[in-house]
Amino acid sequence: MVIDAFLLSRIQFAFTISFHIVFPAFTIGLSAYIATLLGLWLKTGDPKFHLLARFWTKIFAVSFAMGVVSGIVLSYQIGTNWSRFSVAVGNIVGPLLGYEVLTAFFLEASFLGVMLFGWKRVPPWLHFLSAAIVAGGTAMSGFWILSANSWMQYPVGHEVRDGIAYPVDWMKIVFNPTFPLRFAHMMTAAYLTTAFVVLATGARHLLAGHRTESAKTMVRMAILMIALTAPLQALIGDFHGKQTAIYQPAKLAAIEAHWDSAKPGALVLFAWPDEKAELNRFEISIPGVASLLTHGSMDALFPSLKDFKVEDRPPVLIPFFAFRIMVGIGTLMILFGWVGAWLWKRGTIFESRRWLWLAQYSWPAGFVAILSGWFVTEVGRQPWLATGVLRSKDAVSPITTLEVAISLGLFVFVYCVVFTAGILLINRLIDKGPDEISHEDPPEQPSKRTLKAAQAPAAAIFGDGHPGDDKIQPAN
Repeated sequence: MVIDAFLLSRIQFAFTISFHIVFPAFTIGLSAYIATLLGLWLKTGDPKFHLLARFWTKIFAVSFAMGVVSGIVLSYQIGTNWSRFSVAVGNIVGPLLGYEVLTAFFLEASFLGVMLFGWKRVPPWLHFLSAAIVAGGTAMSGFWILSANSWMQYPVGHEVRDGIAYPVDWMKIVFNPTFPLRFAHMMTAAYLTTAFVVLATGARHLLAGHRTESAKTMVRMAILMIALTAPLQALIGDFHGKQTAIYQPAKLAAIEAHWDSAKPGALVLFAWPDEKAELNRFEISIPGVASLLTHGSMDALFPSLKDFKVEDRPPVLIPFFAFRIMVGIGTLMILFGWVGAWLWKRGTIFESRRWLWLAQYSWPAGFVAILSGWFVTEVGRQPWLATGVLRSKDAVSPITTLEVAISLGLFVFVYCVVFTAGILLINRLIDKGPDEISHEDPPEQPSKRTLKAAQAPAAAIFGDGHPGDDKIQPAN
């Protein structure tokens, strides 16, 4: 392996984007959760929903700020380390990223202040609307980012003249064939990740003896989300895998460490892919299952790594192992959510200390799964930045190895300091819990028109209130 400016630039971008992606993913899910809590409070008048919304908004503010700061760095890196990227595909990727700023980011910025500081300054319905708009803005941001990235994975709707891509059909560009499932997969991952953070927080407070209704509500809402969303994510992932077989066969071959196209693909449970020898060492596999999962038949044949030139093959080790980490965590998520739902149904979930102990440490699961999936997606696309249009090595800026090494070292130092401080602050806020916020100024009481019989379902599911109890009121 030659350590040069190209390799170090790839490592630097991988490092910074790995820090960045976890915060937007978390804020996408958390903003939707806050909007849901405010909606439930507006509908039922139950103060615990307002208490939780206020608690999680503090954590959202820190996470959102860290996501913005780390995102700015990525924009600069495109110019400093990958300047030729903009020359070759800037006519397409540039407008897509611009649409994200003009729609999603401006929308979030416009209503974020109301969401963060409007607790007693605006009517409850307007506060809820602002939170819902911020949640919609974060989802829209994901829409444009995934649209741009999907085009880079499988470029369509363009033409290439003198090595430069020009848009021809924007509808085909925006709604790339790989985009809908990739967008659904990422958004579901964001909501699932947030659900595990909420679950871990509620479990931590229950184990600490803070057996408040707010802690119980967090656990209930998280379990409901996980039990429903985790299986859905597995289904979306299965469809996405079948689509990868159609549009990115080289990536699929790397994921499966599939070397021989004359044989059906085996489901490799474990192996050590040897790229030089073009075989798998220490392989443990189930014959034909990969063909069944991706093509619907155990006898189906599909392209192997040997069907592609060596210079056109993606690296194998990272996609191979990252994919199995992602799938393994996803399977555990499904089992964990279903066990929690079963305990809830039995009425013993808050007395199951072993399950709660596991739950309090489950918060990293979603983040690790997202990073693993992102590594599969991005490394599996190599050696291309835009498949068939621009190779990664052709996009690097004319900079020296020393320059990139210095900037990489500075990034590692600054990120370790800044983001460690941010994560410690978030952990401190979580440790304080929502009960500390109950001593702050009470919320403005919502209109009586919103406190009608509709409060019964939410109270029955998330709280201990009785259906039809018209005495449920916000804190005075």
